[in-house]
Amino acid sequence: MVKHNNVVPNAHFKKHWQNYVKTWFNQPARKTRRRAARQKKAVKIFPRPTSGPLRPIVQCQTLKYNMKPRAGRGFSLEELKAAGIPKKLAPTIGIAVDHRRRNRSLEGLQANLQRLKTFKAKLVIFPRHAGKFKAGDSAPEELATVSQVRGEFLPIEGGKPLVELVKVTEEMKAFKAYAKIRVERMNQRQVGARLKKAAEAEKEEKK
Repeated sequence: MVKHNNVVPNAHFKKHWQNYVKTWFNQPARKTRRRAARQKKAVKIFPRPTSGPLRPIVQCQTLKYNMKPRAGRGFSLEELKAAGIPKKLAPTIGIAVDHRRRNRSLEGLQANLQRLKTFKAKLVIFPRHAGKFKAGDSAPEELATVSQVRGEFLPIEGGKPLVELVKVTEEMKAFKAYAKIRVERMNQRQVGARLKKAAEAEKEEKK
């Protein structure tokens, strides 16, 4: 007698199963092609950073991720104004601009303002036409020693939360949290009745 769990499975490979199998034999070649494309792009945009324009620090959305900082679409007009950078000049010197963004917190504004100041201190501006220097262009000595920034420029680092350790005291051990919650809930329910009782007692005293 053949037991049910000893039956040889009959795999019905029908309906052109080979068309539904995804293979990745081209993965090594794609890796090489992407690397060559990155190198070609870096040569084309020299001496600009390979990672693209500078982007602001923003907080992720939703309750789950809102403590995590990430790169935003662009700096707000308020941030550019505080840093003294005209909004039309910013894209020409490698700063991303997002005119729709609004600053909701002073901390975020100050963080991005400091980011822009650091960028301005390290910025080297080439003349539009070789040999024809204008106001705002960097000195020829700086241009001779400039190098292209590879990878992310001014990377965003997530701040680690500070954990303060305290010693557990006898008072903490003796504290009954559940009982305290029950008492406070009862006090909250009895607010109206107690006020009414106090008012009636005051009225009786006046008589």
